[in-house]
Amino acid sequence: MRIARFSIDGNVAFGVVEGDASTEGGPVLDIIKGHPFAEFERSGQKIPLSKVRLLPPVLPNKVVAIGRNYAEHVAELGNEVPDAPVAFFKPSTAVIGPGDPIAYPSFSSEVHHEAELAVIIGRMCREVPRERVKDVILGYTCANDITARDVQEREKQWARAKGFDTSCPLGPWVETELDPSDLGIMCTVNGQQRQLGRTSDMVRSIEDLIVHITEAMTLLPGDVVLTGTPAGVGPLNVGDEVAVTIEGIGTLTNKVIKRG
Repeated sequence: MRIARFSIDGNVAFGVVEGDASTEGGPVLDIIKGHPFAEFERSGQKIPLSKVRLLPPVLPNKVVAIGRNYAEHVAELGNEVPDAPVAFFKPSTAVIGPGDPIAYPSFSSEVHHEAELAVIIGRMCREVPRERVKDVILGYTCANDITARDVQEREKQWARAKGFDTSCPLGPWVETELDPSDLGIMCTVNGQQRQLGRTSDMVRSIEDLIVHITEAMTLLPGDVVLTGTPAGVGPLNVGDEVAVTIEGIGTLTNKVIKRG
């Protein structure tokens, strides 16, 4: 099931996405009663997807991201695979949705794309045992961990380099029925392939990551876990269109603009 968050005529709602580009009339949204973090019903009121503005699929309390979780990416930046997952935060103010602009930060001259699989938490949880991880996950979406690489290297702490406004595009929707263990991940810039990998290449699995994170902190419904990026990260410039495509989910597209 694909669950989207959207805006129409100033109203915000969730809906189930039905159909695709090959469907006559295109995909539609069946508006749901309530929200997807509890039992819900479809209203039967359907709106063409083309008539709405897609929003970030969730508004997280926090985004917990994992660095250096693909060996080839670790190598391309001259690092070593860490002994334990490297976790950091992106603030909720970094989150944008599909089609929203990425504002190039004024304090950086080297901004990179990082295509990632994002895990959407469906229920409050802490100290989750490995065998219960699937129970706390609502679904999965595409993410782009936009990074000011020069700032990351200069400041060592990653808060500004990875937490600036618009640095966390998410979307286009949450796919709830998906096996995330071996999915293709691709990033293109202006239609040219930059990254191509598979989730099966992760150093540590989603189960490992959720167990590790919840040993330390409580995750809330709508929180997001970013699972790391494959090799091939590279620069973005003002005017570029960057797209993250994940098998079984869809494509998240954003354009880079000059920060006003």
